[in-house]
Amino acid sequence: MARSSTLESADLKILEVLQKDGALSIAAVAERTGISQNGCWRRIKRLEDEGVISGRVTLVNPAKVGLDLTVFVHVKASEHSEEWFERFSAAVQEMPEVVEFYRMAGEVDYLIKLMVENIAAYDAVYKRLTKAVNIVNVTSTFAVEVLKLTTALPLTHRFKADE
Repeated sequence: MARSSTLESADLKILEVLQKDGALSIAAVAERTGISQNGCWRRIKRLEDEGVISGRVTLVNPAKVGLDLTVFVHVKASEHSEEWFERFSAAVQEMPEVVEFYRMAGEVDYLIKLMVENIAAYDAVYKRLTKAVNIVNVTSTFAVEVLKLTTALPLTHRFKADE
């Protein structure tokens, strides 16, 4: 989505509040932002309609559901045809273990983030991935400790632009 030029400081305040707790009532968001409830509801509705707010989710603690291993998989493609990409992308999209998937610029063509139970579960994903398409190289790195994890986007640059 292209950067929206219609965001005002009140919209950004709402977004900051909702990024911290998307389950808040309209009344609570209005109170925390200093906007009337009706005004807050209209702004949230507009932000949803414009796609600025693309969804609301519940964040699940991976360790509490047995997903103890985070793996970053670096893939070098064997070719760059549309057919290859469609097969590769379809295979990756169907893997529930994949939580993020990026096309990259630089040494690596694709970066995949997996959340799995253990090394054996990672190996099963690896085998499915390499069976789906021909790949030049797959290199994986394993996270040892999460030092920062957030889903909140930094919006302070927009506040500075409004001043």
